[in-house]
Order: sequence, then C-alpha cells, then structure tokens
Amino acid sequence: MNFLAHIYLSGTDEGVIIGNFIADGIKGRRYLKYPESIQKGILLHRAIDTFTDQHTTVKQSTARLHKNYGHYSGVIVDILYDHFLAKNWERYHDTPLTEFVSDFYALLRDNFAVLPTRIQRMMPYMITDNWLESYASVPGISKILKQMNIRTKGVSKMNFAVIELEAYYEEFESEFTSFFSELIIFSQQKLATL
Repeated sequence: MNFLAHIYLSGTDEGVIIGNFIADGIKGRRYLKYPESIQKGILLHRAIDTFTDQHTTVKQSTARLHKNYGHYSGVIVDILYDHFLAKNWERYHDTPLTEFVSDFYALLRDNFAVLPTRIQRMMPYMITDNWLESYASVPGISKILKQMNIRTKGVSKMNFAVIELEAYYEEFESEFTSFFSELIIFSQQKLATL
C-alpha cells in the first residue's frame, strides 16, 4: 500500500500515524530509537507490507503489470490502490478527504523534527503538490507515476502504467475493494496486539 492507505490504516493515534508514514526509511532495529507509539506505527507498516505482498488478490493485480514493469509492478499497484481509496474515500471515512489530508499535513509540520531527513526533504513537495488528494483522479495518479519514473531515472517506465489503469480499471478497482476490506480487519487486529 502507498502513503494514503498507510495513514488511513493507522487509526487515530498521532504517533502511530507518523511511524506508519516514515517506516520505509527506518531500517532494521533503528525503529527502537523512536517513542513507543511511533515504534508501533513502524511495526504496523511492516506488517501491512508483508500481508499485502503475500495476498493472492494483490498478486493478481501485479501479474497484470509484470510483463511491462517487472519488479516495479508491486510499487505501481500500491499507487493504483491508493487511487481507489482516495476516489471512494467516503466509503471508508466520515471525515472528507480534503480535511483528512489537511490534518495529516499539519501533523507532519508539527512533528517535523522527528521525521527522517529524506521525509523532511520530500514533505514540502508532497504538501505543495497535494499528493494525497491528487490520488483521487486519474490525471493525479498519472503525475505521481511520472514522478516515480523520474526517481528511477526512467528505468521503471511507470509513467506508462496509466495505460493499464485505464484499460483494466474495473478489474483493479474490484481487486482493491476486495483486498482492502481484508486489510482493514488485519490492520485493526495487528494494531491491537502491538
């Protein structure tokens, strides 16, 4: 899952939200230097990633992309799934997406000092271009995929994945909806044990 899903699946504890958001930049046991609630968020993120990567429905989505994008298929599916979460946000959350995202950006600003350097550098771009809200539209996802392709120096060709998104839109959306209902339950249960 990508940024929006990880934030959503964190619940309401601000430390868990921060930890889940920064987790990709925290390797090995380095998470232990953070406060307990942030540690929980990092561990939740890792559990979500493992659950996602092993899930047969997600594998079905990534298989559709594998021929053209190889090992980048999983990254692309994470981004596409965030599109379907943002597009259908009102099904999953009572707070409007605009307000939810604005609150998250404020949380990042308030906790800037605890963020890893890489996130501190990325944050202004994320907020200025409003990545999380932009996920709700196909043009927004297209822009994100283009940015990701630039980050891979053009190797991933992710910028073309919007073609598959549009060609198999209903299939991807159906797979997301089925999978995400299971992931919500998994995440709630995991968070309760951390």
